[in-house]
Amino acid sequence: MTKRPFSVARLPGFTGTAIAVFLALYLPIVILVVYSFNKGNSVAVWQGLSLDWYAKAWANTAVKEATVRSLIIAVSAALISTAAATMAALGTTRRKAFKGQTFIYVMINQPLMVPEIVTAVALLIFFAWIKVTTGIQGLGYLIAAHSAFCIPFAYLPIRARLEGMDLSLETAAADLYASPWATFRRVTLPLLAPGIIAGAMLAFVISLDDVVITEFVKSGGQDTLPTFMLGQLRRQLTPEINAISSVLLLLTVLLLTAFFLLTKRQDH
Repeated sequence: MTKRPFSVARLPGFTGTAIAVFLALYLPIVILVVYSFNKGNSVAVWQGLSLDWYAKAWANTAVKEATVRSLIIAVSAALISTAAATMAALGTTRRKAFKGQTFIYVMINQPLMVPEIVTAVALLIFFAWIKVTTGIQGLGYLIAAHSAFCIPFAYLPIRARLEGMDLSLETAAADLYASPWATFRRVTLPLLAPGIIAGAMLAFVISLDDVVITEFVKSGGQDTLPTFMLGQLRRQLTPEINAISSVLLLLTVLLLTAFFLLTKRQDH
């Protein structure tokens, strides 16, 4: 008699537990999206179907300014962090193992292991010292903070792509007297492109959704869309926040779906 392999799915209560977990995760999101179409100004009492709150959010000047600022920061942070992550991934994979390599890997991924509030406080103190010393203000501090925080998120898919790449093409290019730069530009970079794009999209989403670091580092008049929404929640909760959240949710889902498709393609 052949024994069936162990499977968690056959444990008693697995199905019920899985359903309960998924309901706890996604039912609040479904309710949020549904009430973004509520005609009244209540987030708890349904008063009819309407798109009024989407129209009000679209016409809100403060929402538009926060959205543009969020996109500028997220795009800049994605580009900077992806460039740094690509160089870090190449430096830690395309060479023989060296002393201290594990330490470097840990330091690159440090933002993933340290509580975000600790990183936010450290950046607040560091940037406050720079502002006092130099007198320089501006959006650059938020872009730098987001870039530093997003590096490990971009690094992981790029490193995974590099580790899964066949070295034979690069070796063949070297055998044909291609310079290291020509090999990288014509062989390595095209093969690495899906990982770079996936890393950039992931960094963009992380930056776009960030609240904690932004709340600590931003100056007056530098609200991003998430911090603007947080401020509105402290004043008055209306379906307009639901509408903004639903649009953000849609954008995030689209980007993460593209990220999933890219990483899935890399596996084939």
